[in-house]
This record gives sequence, structure tokens and C-alpha cells, in this order.
Amino acid sequence: MVFNSIPFVLFFVVVFFVYWFPLKKNTKAQNVFLLVASYFFYGYADWKMLPLLMVSTIVFYFLGIGIGRAKTERVASWLKVLGVALGVGLLFYFKYLNFFIDSFSRLFESIGLHTNWHTFNIVLPVGVSFFTFRLISYVLEIDHGEIEPTQDVVDFATYVAFFPCILSGPIDRPKFIDQLKQKREFNYNQAVDGMRQILWGLFKKVVVADNCAIFVDKVFSTYTEQSGSTLLLAIIFYSFQLYADFSGYSDMAIGVGKLLGLRITRNFNYPYFALNVADFWRRWHMSLTTWVTDYVFTPLNFQFRRWGKVGMILAIIINMVVVGLWHGANWTYVLFGIYHGLLFVPLVFSGAFMKKDQLRTNRIGLPVLRDLGCMLLTFGLVLIGWVIVRSESVGQAWEYVYGMCNASLFSVPLLINRLYYLPVVISIAIMLILEWINRGKEHPFELNEDQQLPFFRKLIYWLIYYLIIISIIAFAKSNQTFIYFQF
Repeated sequence: MVFNSIPFVLFFVVVFFVYWFPLKKNTKAQNVFLLVASYFFYGYADWKMLPLLMVSTIVFYFLGIGIGRAKTERVASWLKVLGVALGVGLLFYFKYLNFFIDSFSRLFESIGLHTNWHTFNIVLPVGVSFFTFRLISYVLEIDHGEIEPTQDVVDFATYVAFFPCILSGPIDRPKFIDQLKQKREFNYNQAVDGMRQILWGLFKKVVVADNCAIFVDKVFSTYTEQSGSTLLLAIIFYSFQLYADFSGYSDMAIGVGKLLGLRITRNFNYPYFALNVADFWRRWHMSLTTWVTDYVFTPLNFQFRRWGKVGMILAIIINMVVVGLWHGANWTYVLFGIYHGLLFVPLVFSGAFMKKDQLRTNRIGLPVLRDLGCMLLTFGLVLIGWVIVRSESVGQAWEYVYGMCNASLFSVPLLINRLYYLPVVISIAIMLILEWINRGKEHPFELNEDQQLPFFRKLIYWLIYYLIIISIIAFAKSNQTFIYFQF
């Protein structure tokens, strides 16, 4: 049940009216209903794994209480370690066990040692990378004294399984539980803003991402036969497909949360406007990067501090490998993490790693030449990383980059000689223009609650809304799921 589907619309209409009308004055009943709705939503996607989600939630609920009530720091520390081990163990078993068995088996066979190891038929639960990180952060923050363990199992279970975020994020921190404890009043302005954000997310997903996918899939399936310019164009399209797909989902999830009176953490901050790679990762999949920064990079950097900048670089590379492996069990993701980690080296030695430069614009609102050059350079470096992510193997990634970097790079891309792709290019341009103009906002259609628009400007906004709705209907494709469901 994806957001851009009729089943979800019907599901959410029922949830919205029951949540705000019969249950409006009873916060506890609202949370119980949200939990039931979330389990139904997850079960609709993968009912066989619903017991795993429920059991994991109960185990970590009691671990949190145990850490909070522990009489000594040693006992609390052991319970925390147990919680982290269980969370990592879930990920390792379901996501990485077959990968490591297959990798070690191939390694031994390459040196003449034959093994009888066989991979298992392990089904990857949808959303496992997202809800396990919620569970792990819960026990860590209790142990660090950031939060108190919740005594209400319904509140905790709702936080873990909250349906807008369970399948593809964002990864909210445990303080989200505080919102569930508070009485919620329907806020018309917030709800309207949520609907605008959902509309923007739908545009990015349906019009931009799904139509980019057609070209990208065609090129990657025949990449050895394509010219360098076609390969370059395909990876540019893929960069916008990936961004529009994932940030579009996040926009819709956040918008659904607003309709329910709940604030979900922001996940993207216009990453393709970044001035360097560090700035890019502060803007891309922010809920994941801040999670890994807090729980992986910061402790490692503290341990490696005696090695100075070399220790910091080592911590960054390990941090980025974790980010890469979080996305999937493949050596391409390890390479992706190492590649991005190495891109931080000049930033660390130049001192630019911790700096947060502000974009500067000229009199007509465009970036100054130096910043435009930094943005294009960063985008180019990120493109190489996306080749690795999109490829099925390290070998394919190398062949793709090699095929892109030859004399045919300067030829006319053959597959673009079709008028069909012109609307896709236009939709990407519209997305970038609207996001650049409104880059100081959470999403391009965000308005201040007390902002009174003049009639003409209001008319322009409504014209844009209708054009976007028409484009969504016109370009909608069937059977297009979200990329990050696979993670």
C-alpha cells in the first residue's frame, strides 16, 4: 500500500475521520487506533513479518524499562549492549547473513578451498532498516539520560510502527513519543500545509521520479551498448529519480503526519544545492545521517582523537561505510561508503569539514559564480557515487564509469532524440526552480500561517496547484513502487 495508490487513499480517509471525530477528545484512544492502523498498514505490506515487529517492540519496551530501573550503571550498560546487539542482530540476520556467507564462500573458493556453505531463503522484512534504528536509538537515549523510558506500551509501539514512516522513514528519534502523550487539536493551517506538502511529494514521485526511471532502466539494461553521453545523461536522470522518489516519499509522510497533528522530522534540505560533500550529507537523508553521526561517528571520533585529523578521517570513512551498508548487502554499498568517506579527506585537511557556508546570490537571485562552481563540482562527485549505488556489482560500476569517460561522451545522446523525454526534462527543471526559489522553506508550497496573500498571487498559487494535479494524473504510471522500500 503505497502513498500514491487508491488503497492508501481509502485507508487514510477512514483513519483521518475516525481519528479526528469519534476519538478527538481521547488521546489514549487515538494512540490505540493509530497503533492498530499502523499494524494493518504494515501487515498489508508484509503480514508474515508483523509478529517480528510486535515481538521486537515488546522486547525493547521492557529493555527500556530495565535500563531506567537498573540499580547500577553496570546493569544499565549491559542492558543497553543487549539492546544494541539485538537490533544489530536483527539487521545482520535478515539483511546481511546471506551476503557474508556468499562472500566468504567465494573468497575461500578463490584460494582453492571449497566449502559446503549454503545461503538461506531469508525473507527481508520491509522497513526493517528503519524500525530497528528506532529501537536501537530508544535504548541508547535512555542509557545516555536523554529521555525517560515510557511506561505506556501503546505509545512506544505506535512510535515504532507509525505507518507514515515504517516502510521508508524518516527515522524519528524517541522524543517523538512526547507528541503521542500530548492532547492533539486539529489545526486547519497545519493540515492544509500537510496537503500542500503531500501534493509536492506526489509531483516529485509520479511526474519526476517515475518518468526518469523509464529512461534510466532502459540505459542500465543495455549500458555496454550506449555512448558515453547517453550513460552520463542516464546517471543524471537517476540522480533526480532517486532524489525525487525518496524526498517525495518523505514529503508525503511528513504531510500525512501533519494531517494527524504530529510533526515528523525533516529528511531533506535541497541536497543538490550543497557546496561540498559534507554539506550534501547534512542535507541528504538527514534523519539517517544525524542518527549515524550521533551513534557511530561521534563515539569513534572520540576514540580516535589522539590521531588528530587522520583519526577523524578514519572515523568518517567507517561512518560512511555504515551509511552505505545500511542501504543494502552488496559490495557496491561498501565501495559507495569508502568513496564518500575519501571525498571528506580534503575537507578535513582544509578545515572546511565543520564549516557551514551560506549560499550567496547575485542581484537576480542566482548563485554567485564561485558557489555555482562548487555546487556543480559537488553534484558531479555525487553522480559517481550514484553509479555505484545503481550498479548491481562493483564490476558493472567500473564498466559504466569507463564507458562514460571516453570520446563518445561528447556525442549526441541517441536515446534522448525522442520528444517523450522533453516533459521529463521540463519537470526536473520545474522541480529545481521551485525548490531554489523556496529553498528557505521546508517545501516550496509552505506559507506562513498568518501570511495574507494578495488576490493575484493567490491566483498564481492555485494555478500552479491545478497544473501539478493535472500533470500527476497525466504522467501517472502503474506498478511504480518507492526505491527505498528495498532498503
